[in-house]
Amino acid sequence: MSDRKRIWAVIGLISVTAVWGAAFVLMKDALERQPVNDFLGTRFAIATLILIAIRPKVLKEINLKMLRVAIPLGMLLSLGFITQSTGLTHSTAAITGFVTGLYVIFTPLLSAVFLKKVVTKIEWVAVLVATVGLGLLSLRGWAIGFGEFLTLLCALFFALHIIGLGEWSSRFATYPLTVVQLGTVTIVTGITGFSNGYVAPPDSDVWKAILITALFATSAGFLIQTWAQSHMDATAVAVILTLEVVFAALVAVIAGQEILTARTLAGGSLIVFAMIAMQVNPKYYLSRFTRK
Repeated sequence: MSDRKRIWAVIGLISVTAVWGAAFVLMKDALERQPVNDFLGTRFAIATLILIAIRPKVLKEINLKMLRVAIPLGMLLSLGFITQSTGLTHSTAAITGFVTGLYVIFTPLLSAVFLKKVVTKIEWVAVLVATVGLGLLSLRGWAIGFGEFLTLLCALFFALHIIGLGEWSSRFATYPLTVVQLGTVTIVTGITGFSNGYVAPPDSDVWKAILITALFATSAGFLIQTWAQSHMDATAVAVILTLEVVFAALVAVIAGQEILTARTLAGGSLIVFAMIAMQVNPKYYLSRFTRK
């Protein structure tokens, strides 16, 4: 694996977190006017169709062996989004953001349990620092209830998705693997949405949010994540993805939805520090980022 590909994998994931952070702010108003599962089903359906339209022959590249891997990955992604969205209706956005970010802890823990991966000291330090940063950015109090429990399940599902994608993404072509994952999310969220009666996007602003998130946050975002994870360790990916909260806070400040405080700066700085710590350790960089 060349240094250039490793660098592009990191840059790609950071770009994805920036898009996801901005998308979170963009979706905020849209989700108040359309049910969550209907929004997700429409968004992922369009994202899947975009990828197929760009490369129609991708359908011929999908085989049974790939489906056995991609469908479970898509199911994990679906369960993550559904439990997160449902949990959000029973909790605050800040606490939901923090608890979701706990996949940064679950990822190395589950990797050690199921894959017997050795978690280094620098990884644990980065994970703990990132978690503290998430808390500073998100928490303004704490109440444990049904919403927090669902969001904790969401963090577990996202961690399992990160681990699974890290194990399997290097064994299959990126494009069809992404299409099947997004298609699975479309079906699962679509069934959930239609079971309660589908509500279409009510106005042009919601359609705009759906189209933008479908193209950039979903089609491009998950395509880049799938490719990047074929070149990176799952724990490193989990730490980098916590930057989504940093970018969401930054965009919210720029949009006038939030006020920049010392606490926000401290939390964001800790997450950035954690990400850098994962990359600059020479031993880690050589042994963990290189796939053999």
